[in-house]
Amino acid sequence: MAIFWVSCEAGTYVRTLCVHLGYLLGCGAHMQELRRCRSGSLKEDSTMVTMHDVKDAQWHYEQYGKEDYLRRVIMPLEILLVGMPRVVVKDTSVNAVCYGAQLMLPGVLRYESNIEVGTEVVLITTKGEAIALAIAQMTTSTIATCDHGIVARTKRVILDRDVYDKKWKLGPFAKKKEDLKKEGKLDKFGRVVDSTPEAWKMLFGDSEKAVNINDVAQVVNANKGKDAPKAAPAAPAKEDSESEEEVAEKKRDKKDKKEKKEKKEKKEKKSKKAKKSDSDSD
Repeated sequence: MAIFWVSCEAGTYVRTLCVHLGYLLGCGAHMQELRRCRSGSLKEDSTMVTMHDVKDAQWHYEQYGKEDYLRRVIMPLEILLVGMPRVVVKDTSVNAVCYGAQLMLPGVLRYESNIEVGTEVVLITTKGEAIALAIAQMTTSTIATCDHGIVARTKRVILDRDVYDKKWKLGPFAKKKEDLKKEGKLDKFGRVVDSTPEAWKMLFGDSEKAVNINDVAQVVNANKGKDAPKAAPAAPAKEDSESEEEVAEKKRDKKDKKEKKEKKEKKEKKSKKAKKSDSDSD
């Protein structure tokens, strides 16, 4: 008689495994007893309960109004996903993922290391609530160095819709997209056309491609330098000096006229005072 432990996936034929071990040993064998001591992250410890525990917890809650026993028996779904790599999603992106959107880089808040393309990850909120299971489309290093692109494709949504507020079409890129549609630089579905700006093509022309915003800025600045109109030739220095002299002469003329006018007014006042004093003496 032998006892051995097997760590296997669901659907493994353990009875047949015992028979094959008997063939290899040359003595024959069959399975006498099978005991499942773990399923996923659930083990034979405090996480495993019976149906009697569920009934007793419900009775205890109804009689005394205390939730302690009930909360120990009924555990959250997230306990099954603790072994998977996690990606923390911003609160503004949660509801969009619940409605079926793919997780884009601007919606990522934090992420674990050692994520590889094709790895199954769990998307969670900042409170630790599981949003969805997804398949990673970027490695950890790509997420760290890029600004746009699809991080993960949603496989199965877990969180209910509208638990978080709807926040899509309220960001700066969404508003810019509407403006480009009105100007005719995007079609009515928001797709790229010939007149679309180069920066927009680089950022959103290919959603599968990861893009760094600094690279986009360099390309745009380089294009601006090529397309910038040539500066007009500077006017001769002589003309500038002449125009300045003309302005100065005009100012002097105005000043002289003002001074002459003031002198004339003073003389008139003096003559009026003199005539008035003469008339008083007479």
